[in-house]
Amino acid sequence: MTNPQKLPPVDVVPFGQAVRAWFGISLQTFGGPAGQIAVMQRTLVEERRWIGQQRFNHALNYCMLLPGPEAQQLAIYVGWLLNGTRGGLVAGTLFVLPGMVALLALSAVYVLWQDTSLVTAVFAGIAPAVLAIVAQAVIRVARRSLTHPALIVIAVAAFAALALFAVPFPVVVAAAAAAGWCVHRLAPRAFTPGAGHGGDGGPAPLISDDALHHATPSLRSAGRILAVGLAAWWLPVAAVALLTGTGSVFTTQGLFFSGTALVTFGGAYAVLAFVAQQAVQTYAWLTPAEMVRGLALAETTPGPLIMVVQFVAFLGAYRDPGALTPWAGAVLGALLTTWVTFVPCFLFIFLGAPHVERLRHNTAISAALTGITAAVVGVIANLALYFAQHTLFTATRVWTWGPLHAQIPQPATLNPLALALTAAALIMTFALRWPLLRTLGACALLGAASLLLP
Repeated sequence: MTNPQKLPPVDVVPFGQAVRAWFGISLQTFGGPAGQIAVMQRTLVEERRWIGQQRFNHALNYCMLLPGPEAQQLAIYVGWLLNGTRGGLVAGTLFVLPGMVALLALSAVYVLWQDTSLVTAVFAGIAPAVLAIVAQAVIRVARRSLTHPALIVIAVAAFAALALFAVPFPVVVAAAAAAGWCVHRLAPRAFTPGAGHGGDGGPAPLISDDALHHATPSLRSAGRILAVGLAAWWLPVAAVALLTGTGSVFTTQGLFFSGTALVTFGGAYAVLAFVAQQAVQTYAWLTPAEMVRGLALAETTPGPLIMVVQFVAFLGAYRDPGALTPWAGAVLGALLTTWVTFVPCFLFIFLGAPHVERLRHNTAISAALTGITAAVVGVIANLALYFAQHTLFTATRVWTWGPLHAQIPQPATLNPLALALTAAALIMTFALRWPLLRTLGACALLGAASLLLP
């Protein structure tokens, strides 16, 4: 058997050309991780032929194992393969920069004009669209992930744990990983992977399926990456704590969202229920309705959906800026939250990628990942339930019976307009199969048109 070729320790493609390609990709990253990964697949694998399909899938499998937005991490990984560390930095930064700027502007617009009847009506139309989009995500992930009865059991158990027993999200993730490993031991066929795509007759990719990166894993390089990454991650949080106090909203947000960066397995939808619960009920940074509106804004901008945490931090810091002005506090909270959410992604990739380059089929890791992926279906279903309660009803109550603990909507507070708009959004999404942005736009127009109703 011949040894696999190694990528040269230089740029696989000219750096300037790679920067332009990543900027073009960053402007097309709408529609959540599935759409973002599809854009990279089309651009990098099919059109430019920079990386082979199996290498692309191998990098994606590692990113799926990590907490955080897997699409951005995949961009960092491929950028690292193409142009080394600077390539990963540019790819990962450009992936989130347009969405960050756009959502920062939209957050300011929301604060300025949220009390106007037109803006209220538009958001009243967008919220049902978000509910339909999340429902669609449940079905898509379920079809792809629940390929064995045992995985369906894990998904249902995850939903029940969150919706009925108020089990903490990190506990659900850990239990799902353990359950996945156990299922693999008892029923290995539940984890049979799909066949990879072979060649399509086009030119050979610059990074072939068997190519290895030149970087050799070592304790010295890992220590250097870890030191630089942890310093970049935590020094801004420490500086904010020194300047504004350990009890300020900025320090709280920096610590909280640094923690969520470590438990965001399964993408943004999976962790949003946890973020919403803490941001609304524990910290009171915003209301449940505003959480739905924030996700709607994140859906309409490019980049990872977890960018919604920037909106959450913006509102929380605006309303409790401490010694700063509300606007200065809002911008500081939003930028700090964005920083601690995405900087760990660079650390995870630069630290782990050299090892993953030499890692192929590891059944134990794959089994844990499959269990987490199955649980994500239940987690997203719980998020859909949360949004439905706060979109269709104006009041809920807490129902407790023994270990059971659930939010129950008040039937008398059902909003007929929200119900009608939700039905319309479901028709657009499932029957007409409209794309995400068209559905959001149509629902926003219907919401604005509701002002004409008596």
